[in-house]
Order: sequence, then structure tokens, then C-alpha cells
Amino acid sequence: MAESIRQVKQLIEPQFVIEGAGVLLRRSFGPSRANPFDPFLLFDHFAFNDPLEGPIKGFPTHPHRGIETVTYMLEGNVRHRDSLGNMGVIGPGDVQWMTSGRGILHEEMPRRGPSGNVIGFQLWVNLPAAQKMSPPRYQEVTAAEIPVLEEGGHQIRVVAGEYQEIKGPVTEIAAQPVYVDVTLQPGQKIDLPVPDSHTVVAYLFEGKGYFGSQAEEDSQAVEAVKLAVFGDGNLVRVQAAADHHARFMLMAGAPFQEPIVPYGPFVMNTEEEIRQVFIDLRNGTFAQT
Repeated sequence: MAESIRQVKQLIEPQFVIEGAGVLLRRSFGPSRANPFDPFLLFDHFAFNDPLEGPIKGFPTHPHRGIETVTYMLEGNVRHRDSLGNMGVIGPGDVQWMTSGRGILHEEMPRRGPSGNVIGFQLWVNLPAAQKMSPPRYQEVTAAEIPVLEEGGHQIRVVAGEYQEIKGPVTEIAAQPVYVDVTLQPGQKIDLPVPDSHTVVAYLFEGKGYFGSQAEEDSQAVEAVKLAVFGDGNLVRVQAAADHHARFMLMAGAPFQEPIVPYGPFVMNTEEEIRQVFIDLRNGTFAQT
């Protein structure tokens, strides 16, 4: 197959939003009926790095239906528990890929690490109509279980998908995602293969890089913190600036091309299905297995 480098078609500067019990987040995009990033619904970057903020507020018990939530921690940890009886801690480098399916109630409470920081990401991935009422499940992956490739001035942590025959531990996801954490040393370049048909975005959260064309002068300069949205192609090319490293999350997923109706933590395909969510919550049947 001929090489086709994806070009940046849009740069998004994340906006500050308040969620949960007053948690300040940087949000690049959230759920909408237009669904421009299908199959991705939401991407949040949370960073609590000022001890003067006082105790960290979290995300008390709340419901989800019809989506998958992906939590990836860099610093600090998140303590979680849910209506299925699961509980645990997601620490630095750990990933929790939760498939809410027909319904789950859970809470997530961040805690600062030794440095005083809490830094991480949450990605929401849609489920196709045929799987929206499937049983809830978790894939919890520790940092030690995520394969890391280090070569030629770059480091890649493969959470989902594949890079150079290295496969991520998160599997059996309908969107066939690629989810990788990439660090490039100053001046280093990398080519990341992605499926032609996938939606592809990259979130640069440290440093500066050039995304796109073969020649630096034709590529898109991107400085942290920004989300780059790519056009068509089968390759993402990134080069760190000569005087800066670059670290970014690359996300690619197969679009479902189905209509969606998002309402808070629920994403279904019709308004009737959203109304049913509230009937189930009132009747106490929402999270029954």
C-alpha cells in the first residue's frame, strides 16, 4: 500500500470545564449529536498541580450507559468502586478501560502523588448500537503490563492497537482503537501507521512538534497543549522541535457512522433509549446484571 501522510486539518485548544464535584478539567471535545470524532466522544486532561487548591474533589457515584470510559494516569492515582462490587486504584502508568454497556454506577476519586500532582486523561469511546446494552466489563492494565518500545530517540507505550508488531494489552474493543503514548526527544521523528478508515487525533501535552508533511516547512507546528485532528491517510508523521521534546497521545478508532443521542453520561442511538435510561434509574433496574 502506498504511503499517505495524514495532514492536520484542525487544531483544538482545550477549554476549562468543571465536572464531578467541582473538578477543573481541560476538555478538547465532548459528546454531541454531530459526533465529529466518531467513535471518540470526549477527551479530558486533568491536572491538579497546585497544592493551594486544597483537597481534590473527585467524581462521586454516577451512572454510565452505552459508552466506554478510558482512564490513563501519569501522576497520582484514582481510587474507584462501582455497583458491580469492583474497587481498586489506578496509579501512574495504569489504564482502566471500562465498558459500561447497559449500565454501571461508579465513582472515581483522585489523589495526589508524592510530587503533589495528579495528571491523567479520560477518553470516552462510543459503542455500536448492537453492543450498547451488553454486560459491563473492565480491562484494568498496570503500567508493567503495557509494552514500551524505546529506540532512536523515542519511547512508545502501546495501550491498544499495534506498533511494529507490538500489541497493546487492551483488546476486544469494537472501535478497533489505537491508543499510544509517544515521547520524542528534540529533533527526533516518527512515522506511526494508522488504518486508512480510522478517525485520528493526537493530543500534544508536552513540548512542541511538527505534524504532517515530509518537509518541516510544510507541516503543522503544534505547541502544547493542543489537540490535532488529522485528515485522511495511513501514516501519522511527527517530528519534535529541535529545541523541545514532544509528548503526545495518539488516538485512532473506526467510526460506527450511526446516529447518537448523548445526554450527560449516557450515549444512545435514539431519544427513546435515553428516556428508557431514566425509567430504569427510577425503577432501580438501571445497573442490574
